[in-house]
Amino acid sequence: MVPGGLILLGAVVLGFSSWLTLPLPALTFLSYCGLIGGMLLGWRFHSSRIFFALFLVLIAHQVLAGLGTSHHSVSASAEVAFRIISFLLPLNYALICLMEERGLTRAASVPFFIFVSVQGVVVAVLCRSAEALPSESLHLRHAANVLFLPNYSVFAFAAAGAVILVKFLFTRKTLDSSFLWSLGAIFLSFRTYKSATLSEMFWAVAAIVIAFSIIENSYLLAYHDELTGLPSRRAFNDATMRLQPPYSLAVVDIDHFKRFNDTYGHDVGDEVLRLVASKLAGVTGGGRAFRCGGEEFNIVFPGKTTVEVTDHLERLRQVIETSEFRMRGHDRRQIPRGPDRRKARSASGRKKKSDAIPSVPATIASGVLSVTVSIGVATSGSEVSNPDEVLKAADKALYRAKEGGRNRVETATPKRKPRTKAAGIA
Repeated sequence: MVPGGLILLGAVVLGFSSWLTLPLPALTFLSYCGLIGGMLLGWRFHSSRIFFALFLVLIAHQVLAGLGTSHHSVSASAEVAFRIISFLLPLNYALICLMEERGLTRAASVPFFIFVSVQGVVVAVLCRSAEALPSESLHLRHAANVLFLPNYSVFAFAAAGAVILVKFLFTRKTLDSSFLWSLGAIFLSFRTYKSATLSEMFWAVAAIVIAFSIIENSYLLAYHDELTGLPSRRAFNDATMRLQPPYSLAVVDIDHFKRFNDTYGHDVGDEVLRLVASKLAGVTGGGRAFRCGGEEFNIVFPGKTTVEVTDHLERLRQVIETSEFRMRGHDRRQIPRGPDRRKARSASGRKKKSDAIPSVPATIASGVLSVTVSIGVATSGSEVSNPDEVLKAADKALYRAKEGGRNRVETATPKRKPRTKAAGIA
């Protein structure tokens, strides 16, 4: 819903009430600012999909304005253009949404502009055909009688909206949701075309929603880790600056993660990171997980002490330990990377898998791995008064957990007996 849904909802409330007081020239100026500004942002951020979508909206807007659709009277050619564009525009929107983002390169741009040019020729030919009708059919008619969405255009909007919605449900990308809300604004613009003010306002909303998605996507890239979906180090730093004592910080490290990469490759390493992150995202006790680099994650517990969060961290450790991580595919590296990996193959053939990767922890079955984590936790207090010091104390506790055999929760309080994987939850 944010930001596209809220923008469109606000426009609907504003447009269908008496609160819309902006004159038509101001709304037209706003729509051009949204279209041209969004195209410039798409060009600057090398987003071909945003640039192409706004280019189509700009062309459709200009064609309808240039063919004499004055919202009061309309010619036969303008009526044809209105109906064709209302059918083609949503279908093009769905195609652009399904495109793979390749940047504004020649390889991506040339096919698109050829495709749009062909459609432009079709629209021009059909409009010419309408002009060739008998003279008694060419007189201007009242727009209220002819400028309505035909059933096939409504079906095109519904089909395009369904396609974009399905893609969004799979990707959960901000840009895909903005396409959906922008398409809704375009639909309302066509439906309200008899009112110049309402129609122009929804054209502006369609452009603004797409433009805002660039800002929202930039925020997500800055504050969220793209691989795991967890908040990133920048978000962690912002969160710690707002903390008030008491609070606890935990540092989580995947045991032997480098050996996963060396043995199975970085693709499997990325799978492990994503799966561990999904478990960390469900941490209980009011904690919030962040990925702060590599295989290291931090968890923030506002208003909690070590005693209050230890059981929750122990439960998290057990959940990760008992989870089975399945590798995708069957072509997995059996010989660890390194200059001597070829020497590991004997003259009689390959070694057994159990001999080839003795350093990887807990290979449960073919394609199934067991992953464990070590956790260190510290709480703010008189000796550690700021987040940096608390984090350093948690790091020291993490090192003790690793030295103590890994797969355990260790606190910064030296008197407390460390919890091992054999310990239960109180």
